[in-house]
Amino acid sequence: MSERQEKREQFTKTRSKSSKLLPLVMVALVVAGGAAWLFVSPGDGGHRLVSADRDGRILLATGDFADGQARFYRFEDESGPIDFFVVQSRDGVIRAAFDSCDVCYRELKGYRQEGNEMVCVNCGQRFPTDKINVLKGGCNPAPLERQQRADQVVIAASDIKRGAGYFAGRVN
Repeated sequence: MSERQEKREQFTKTRSKSSKLLPLVMVALVVAGGAAWLFVSPGDGGHRLVSADRDGRILLATGDFADGQARFYRFEDESGPIDFFVVQSRDGVIRAAFDSCDVCYRELKGYRQEGNEMVCVNCGQRFPTDKINVLKGGCNPAPLERQQRADQVVIAASDIKRGAGYFAGRVN
C-alpha cells in the first residue's frame, strides 16, 4: 500500500468513528433532557420565596398580576414549604390557590398556566382562571383565602399554613 493510500485510510477511519459518535451523543442528550423534564418538579426554581410581615401577612402588589400571568410563590413553614399561586383572571379578579389539589396532591406536581387556564401537571385537567376560588374540590386548584386592598393582595400566613397537608413529605 502506498503512503498516500495509508493516509487516506487513516482519515476515512477517523471520519467513520466520529460519524458514529455524533448520533450517540445526540441520543444521550435527548434522553437526559427528557428525563430531566419528567423527573424535575415543574415548580423547582419557579416559586418566589415569600415571608410574612410582623402582622402575619404576605403582601403582594396588585400591579404584578395585571398581565394575567400566574405568579408562583413558596412560603416556608416549620412543617416544610407550601406552594401557591396568584393570578388575575379575565374578569379582573385576583385569585389565589395552593399549587395543589385534593386529588393529585401526593404527586407534588402542581399546575402550569396555558392562556386563561391552569392545567394540572399530573392529570392534565384544565381549569379556567375565573373559576379559581369559585369551584372547589376534586382536581380544582385548592382555594386560598386572600383579600384585595387598594394596591395590595393580602394573604394571611395562617391561611397558607392550613394548606401544609398538600405538601407533606416535600423536602425541597
